Amino acid sequence: MKHYKLFNLLSIIVFVASIIFIFFRGLHFSIEFTGGTLIEVTYESSAPLEDIRQNLQKLGYGDYQVQNFGTARDVLIKIPLSNTAERKDQAKIIFEKIKTLKNGEIARLQRVEYVGPQIGSELAKDGLLALLFVILGIMLYLALRFEWKFALGAIIANLHDVVIILGFFAAFQWEFSLSVLAAILAILGYSVNESVVVADRIRENFRKLRKATVLDSINNAITKTMSRTIITHGTTETVVLAMLIFGGPVLHYFALALTIGIVFGIYSSIFVMAPVTLWLGIKREDLISNPRDSTEDN
Repeated sequence: MKHYKLFNLLSIIVFVASIIFIFFRGLHFSIEFTGGTLIEVTYESSAPLEDIRQNLQKLGYGDYQVQNFGTARDVLIKIPLSNTAERKDQAKIIFEKIKTLKNGEIARLQRVEYVGPQIGSELAKDGLLALLFVILGIMLYLALRFEWKFALGAIIANLHDVVIILGFFAAFQWEFSLSVLAAILAILGYSVNESVVVADRIRENFRKLRKATVLDSINNAITKTMSRTIITHGTTETVVLAMLIFGGPVLHYFALALTIGIVFGIYSSIFVMAPVTLWLGIKREDLISNPRDSTEDN
């Protein structure tokens, strides 16, 4: 906590930069949000995903998704829809290009579906509502469980994480899909869990360390939870990195959002949540109704 002002300044700079990227560059939404064509194809043996991607690039598609669907023989192709009037021709041209890619095998066209822009806007609206309800639920829980200053500090820390993740996706124009939205919602829960652990330790220190200052109590709380943080978040990040490196294109952006979110979740619980509660004037009396009944352990 000795350096919390410096880290708060760093957080403000990164936070503002993320907002600038979000507003001026915008998010690169996937076809779940913008609308497009979905094509399911089945091969007799393992589907040649790389060959499919190369042929889509030859057809002039720079924005597409190609992934296995259910088994290694089934492929799901998602293509942005540029012209509604030509969507049937679009699916037909793509299938004709990829149906005989592998050793002369003839692929089967299982289905063709179209996602309109109206459905995409509804998904975006529902996603924002889900994010809002999660934030309100977290604030209510922390306000009842601890104190409103902790609730405000934790939600600022969580919004800090969400905005920075969105800032990365806007700055580098990574694809923002429903799986990325799911990763952000997961990070909200993951980050608030760390904030609750730190807040609970701070409250415990207020009860035990009666002669310690508020700053010393917070420092002690962070120090005592550090080993748990390293073990828990370290093992989680290892699994997420494995998905990022070996998961392929299907899990890439999902794992990338989790990777960034876990790192900043640890950072915000220590250098955002705790300093915000300090700025708001948290004190022992806020969490302990009768401090004299506490056991002195100083």
